[in-house]
Amino acid sequence: MENRFRARFCVLILLACSIYSGLTLVGAQNRRPKNVQVAVRVKWSGTPLLLEAGELLSKESKNLFWEFIDDWLLHVAKTDGDSHSAKDCVKKIVKHGSFLLSEPLAPLFEYSLSLRSASPRLVLYRQLAEESLSSFPLPDDSYSNNERGLDANETADIKKFDPLLVGVNPKSPDGKCCWVDTGGALFFDVADLLLWLQRPNELGDASQQPETYDFDHIHFDSNIMSPVAILYGALGTDCFRGFHVTLTQAAKEGKVNYVVRPVLPSGCEAEVGLCGAVGARDSLNLGGYGVELALKNMEYKAMDDSAIKKGVTLEDPRTEDLNQEVRGFIFSKILERKSDLTSGIMAFRDYLLSSTISDTLDVWELKDLGHQTAQRIVQASDPLQSMQEINQNFPSVVSSLSRMKLNDSIKDEIIANQKMIPPGKSLMALNGALINIEDIDLYLLIDLVHQELSLADQFSKLKIPHSTVRKLLLTVTPPELNTFRVDFRSAHVHYLNNLEEDAMYRRWRNNINEILVPVFPGQPHYIRKNLYHAVYVLDPATVCGLQSIDMITSFYENTFPMRFGVILYSAQFIKKIEMSGGELHSSALEHDSEIENDKSSLIIQLFIYIKENHGPQTAFQFLSNVNRLRIESAESTDEAVEMHHIEGAFVETDLSKAKSSPQEILLKLKKEQTFKEMSQESSLSVFKLGVGTLQCCLLMNGLVFDFSEEALINAMSDELPRIQEQVYYGHINSRTDVLDKFLSENGISRYNPQILADGKVKRRFVSLASSILGGDSVLNEINYLHSPETVDDVKAVTHLLAVDVTSKKGIKLLRKGIHYLIGGTQGARVGVLFSASQTADLPSLLLTKTFEITAASYSHKKKVLDFLDQLCSFYEHKYILRSTTAAESNQEFVDKVYELAEANELFSKAYKFLLPEASDLKLREHLNKVSQFLYRQLGIPSGVNAIITNGRVTPLGASVFLSDDLHLLESVEFKHRINHIVEIIEEVNWQDVDPDMLTSKYISDVIMFVSSSMATRDRSTESARFEILNAEYSAVVVNNENSSIHIDAVVDPLSPSGQKLSSLLRVLAKYAHPSMRIVLNPLSSLGDLPLKNYYRYVVPTMDDFSSTDYTVNGPKAFFANMPLSKTLTMNLDVPEPWLVEPVIAIHDLDNIFLENLGDTRTLQAVFELEALVLTGHCAEKDHGPPRGLQLILGTKNTPHLVDTIVMANLGYWQMKVHPGVWYLQLAPGRSSELYFFRDGVDDGSQEKSLSKRIAINDLRGNVVHLEVVKKKGKEHEKLLISSDVDNQSKDKRGHSSWNSKIFEWASSFIGGRDHSKKSDDCLKGHSKGGRHGKTINIFSIASGHLYERFLKIMILSVLKNTHRPVKFWFIKNYLSPPFKDVIPHMAREYGFDYELITYRWPTWLHKQTEKQRIIWAYKILFLDVIFPLSLEKVIFVDADQVVRADMGELYDMDIKGRPLAYTPFCDNNKEMDGYRFWRQGFWRDHLQGKPYHISALYVVDLVKFRETAAGDHLRVFYETLSKDPNSLANLDQGR
Repeated sequence: MENRFRARFCVLILLACSIYSGLTLVGAQNRRPKNVQVAVRVKWSGTPLLLEAGELLSKESKNLFWEFIDDWLLHVAKTDGDSHSAKDCVKKIVKHGSFLLSEPLAPLFEYSLSLRSASPRLVLYRQLAEESLSSFPLPDDSYSNNERGLDANETADIKKFDPLLVGVNPKSPDGKCCWVDTGGALFFDVADLLLWLQRPNELGDASQQPETYDFDHIHFDSNIMSPVAILYGALGTDCFRGFHVTLTQAAKEGKVNYVVRPVLPSGCEAEVGLCGAVGARDSLNLGGYGVELALKNMEYKAMDDSAIKKGVTLEDPRTEDLNQEVRGFIFSKILERKSDLTSGIMAFRDYLLSSTISDTLDVWELKDLGHQTAQRIVQASDPLQSMQEINQNFPSVVSSLSRMKLNDSIKDEIIANQKMIPPGKSLMALNGALINIEDIDLYLLIDLVHQELSLADQFSKLKIPHSTVRKLLLTVTPPELNTFRVDFRSAHVHYLNNLEEDAMYRRWRNNINEILVPVFPGQPHYIRKNLYHAVYVLDPATVCGLQSIDMITSFYENTFPMRFGVILYSAQFIKKIEMSGGELHSSALEHDSEIENDKSSLIIQLFIYIKENHGPQTAFQFLSNVNRLRIESAESTDEAVEMHHIEGAFVETDLSKAKSSPQEILLKLKKEQTFKEMSQESSLSVFKLGVGTLQCCLLMNGLVFDFSEEALINAMSDELPRIQEQVYYGHINSRTDVLDKFLSENGISRYNPQILADGKVKRRFVSLASSILGGDSVLNEINYLHSPETVDDVKAVTHLLAVDVTSKKGIKLLRKGIHYLIGGTQGARVGVLFSASQTADLPSLLLTKTFEITAASYSHKKKVLDFLDQLCSFYEHKYILRSTTAAESNQEFVDKVYELAEANELFSKAYKFLLPEASDLKLREHLNKVSQFLYRQLGIPSGVNAIITNGRVTPLGASVFLSDDLHLLESVEFKHRINHIVEIIEEVNWQDVDPDMLTSKYISDVIMFVSSSMATRDRSTESARFEILNAEYSAVVVNNENSSIHIDAVVDPLSPSGQKLSSLLRVLAKYAHPSMRIVLNPLSSLGDLPLKNYYRYVVPTMDDFSSTDYTVNGPKAFFANMPLSKTLTMNLDVPEPWLVEPVIAIHDLDNIFLENLGDTRTLQAVFELEALVLTGHCAEKDHGPPRGLQLILGTKNTPHLVDTIVMANLGYWQMKVHPGVWYLQLAPGRSSELYFFRDGVDDGSQEKSLSKRIAINDLRGNVVHLEVVKKKGKEHEKLLISSDVDNQSKDKRGHSSWNSKIFEWASSFIGGRDHSKKSDDCLKGHSKGGRHGKTINIFSIASGHLYERFLKIMILSVLKNTHRPVKFWFIKNYLSPPFKDVIPHMAREYGFDYELITYRWPTWLHKQTEKQRIIWAYKILFLDVIFPLSLEKVIFVDADQVVRADMGELYDMDIKGRPLAYTPFCDNNKEMDGYRFWRQGFWRDHLQGKPYHISALYVVDLVKFRETAAGDHLRVFYETLSKDPNSLANLDQGR
């Protein structure tokens, strides 16, 4: 029965096809469905896939790069006889790469290779190769055939050379494909290199050593102290094999530090073999972006009604996918059965396709559309594919969806879930960590998955059970604590007031709940309770210290509701302690003349005396008197305190109760030891707290702030919500001591900014597990030291001390580590990694051997730590602080070891047996091995002392490091990231481990390795409770217990984010095989169609590689069977760092009307990655963002290629870059005169940096966090100075202003950097047209062919009405390729200049969804940053305006110091009166006779615009306004 029904149904279909084909054959031929194809290519030439594979493997492990090279050279013949196509070659490369990887990582390696994510790294190497060649010009000048060493073909491809494309492939130098750069010479032949290696006296010229970088491939046998030899070449060439074999052998012999930078120079493709050249000859198409064809909102007529241009029709590379369902029919199966009716069946299919498009539905059809979509997805055999097909072709499937019968169970579950999550909300988490849906892209997602799989692989190799591995990976690290409070409670705090006891506050109410009562902004709560303890730590002889005293006194006198106090110290005294290594030697201080004459100590003594005898108010008055006398007698307010100021202030202070005269008291106090000791104790307490290095600082309830008044108010504002929360929940009441509560719960005994990392400095972590799994590791040889009687305990925290045994600081660190253990710690152990300089003497080597013997044999002994401390003390005083003769010192050291061992109850037998046997050579080899490990694996250079705490690397700065700092490190790291790992490891059931191995050391090692590896994860600390959502009927659940990846997601399938996520989830499902739980969350009630577009997310596949030849086509977006009668507009959804522009497009991509394509079946568009965006945030230490700070970016040879300014909005800045090594600097002029970059942390030594090196080696861009500090003496100067003020100062000083200088400087770089040829052409045009005078700068923006026609008319109308030179500035992003092709010809013909500019919309600024609104926003929001700094003024003119007057008149108009000036509408044309809407209704009443202005024409004084930060104000206003979707009807219009 069923078969008979199917047969009749097929006959019916065929009959319909036959009838339809006969009646409408002609019409169908005219209205055949059309397709759209889009590709995005990079600007640089293609890179070899073989070299990309090596880069991908090096990301997994540095050694895998070298293993891959050796494997390829050993097993792969150059002939490539078994590889007949690009696909065969890729499979071969993947096979050899996957062989080196674990099974879960292999599929991801294959996919990353097809994604071409390593290509930017090879482009970076090209830049370095070019710099290498250009530093040694060849005698025959073969390299300099053209400016950049490009070959003829590549030069022809790049029509307009882009100076930012620093990684252009160099031409083969003199036909050579490889060379070795030693800094002093280039070697193109192995024979020359061998001669160089045989002359050891010429190897070590350090001044000529080439620079190496973190991303370089350094051979694992290399000696980092040896001369650097960098091989530039490509795997697969004969020359590479020869150089590689020679340099590998030299590295093993310790002769060179061997580095490889993979480069295939242009012209060497034939030398590398067929597979080695795959990818190098083809343009590189990218994947990992979305393309949208939106049904256009025709609010404005934007269709170009001129004749359709006929251009070169690109061949249609795609056939239609007949497997896609069309109205319930799968035509591929019908055609298989009835191939003789092909034309009729296809005509019937075309009719169905053309009749399915819908952009409107009736209200009742929309009602359950979201629920119906969810039902269609969950009931499909492949839910992810179904979701993708629905939301990416929604206008074509919406009709069939709306007719679907709905299952109530699905609807009810969705509604129930939406009580816990907002309808339409989308979330996604990878192994528990939330991913930002807006920012996610394919490259980031693959990196995140690779990170998780690598960790799982490491943990498995540590024999951790799979169930525990999953539990570890699903653990989300808690967010970093930024509320560390310094526990300053001591007798050295001197309070000025007490709100709870002082009479002046008795009239205030003491009800703590009043803090919950709202008050006006900026107004404090007046409550008789010590809620805020503002304790200033200061040196009373410094300017900042005395200024703080005056500020405290002022607040106190004005009854500010805060308790004020001070802790006083002497910076000179603390300096003495630091010079002694943190140890206070009283005997040395007693007769120190500097201490005796220390003004700070004297002030502290007098302050303590006055306070004890006359009260705190009088004591503070004394300090105020010191400052007053200092200011009165000084020419400058910054001059230091003199002794007579102190004495005079003491005499002036009212000591009415004193029995003696002030002079007698002063003389007596100077000799009094008691107050002197109290002064020293106060300074010592500050030293122990660690805040002495901050000079002056505020402790607000223990939180550390700057000492300024602004910081005090901000600190109070920050603390208020914390106190309110505690009061609200009842944790603080009227009887609670707020300070004790806060400091007891979250107090630390010492402040060290290097350890606490307040968010400005990113902590650095390294994986110790990857180090130990890489083979023979020095970590296996470490024997740990423990606190007494804790040897057998599991230690959660491991401190590895990297100690240079020949340095004083290294020995100090070693002793502090021993004191730390002697002081007692239950949860930590200490290991020592000794290194030494090449000139280390034998006692230094014997010390390391003694430590090794002691830790291995006697770590359980009670006095072992005392023995090591005494030995280090002897070694420090005998061999570090003074030199002794070698012969006697060696034996003396050995004898001392025997003596101390016996004295501390250690058997000296082991020492007597092993020390004499110690080989000088072997000890040096071991120290060299440790140095290599520290540098290669941990990034610690030779001679640097550091602490590695469970993978966290803390290099020692200039400040003193105490044993208390190790306690602080232990506490911070354990609480933040180790504790939850310990809890998981303690529950492990170790099945694959020998029970004899399960010692406390083994478990401690596992905790160290796991916690260090997990700390390297770069992911969010935010999580969500997905498990509370029901997932029985409305969710897609994929279980895979063997997978290390778990995806939790909540997705609205009918949303823009759902369109992208559906494709990303399919990629994950194919290559990572995760377990997934995807809860569908569509909007329950719709008033309009949720999606009015077609969407394709472009992902690469193996089909991108040809199976017939060696070409690589690359991925493309393909839209089959698009509607003919709808106007579509194309938008690209690219990763945030990408700036793309169309380079090939015959048709108007803003207004795609496929009916006009004629015989062409497929509309083709090719976009180009114009640049990557380098973004960042800049902060000024202890202040807000330095708005207006000017930055420049360039290369080593060309320092200035791009420039920008820092916004006030989050200190944001951005610049265009390409892959390469870049250098960021402060611009010459006021920026570099006032500021310098700050490196590291504020540990007392500010490293001044003039530039920042930034490596761009991937497609994800880079976010750079900068911190600048004002130079000494410039602290109170402002960066932005009004030009009026600056002109006055210029007249006084008699030289040009900084504004003038910056414009001259910027013009010299910017005006002539990449437009010199264009400018020459313009000058010729000017001479023809007779143009003269100051150039008029015109800015405009257009999108779509129609408005580009208007733009041409506007250009000509401007030129027609002025005789002055004109330069036009156009937004590059939206111009069509035909316009960009014609504009240079127009410029030559009509004699004008032009420049194309662009700016990427910042991520933090609310973005419009409609393309037209984004375009409108560009003309007002980024005026301060989109133009070069040299441009002083510009006029904006709408593209559709016709200019009838000389624009020079507006350009020269005095706009009276305003940044913007808008022209009013004119009214001289009476025929237009009926269209002047502002003459009637609302606008007439609103304007009250004032002229109506519109943003079609306005002038911008860019100098004043930047000075007043007008751009920042506009962006803040826009951000506030744009949150209301109804408030931006036209965004830029009526004013």
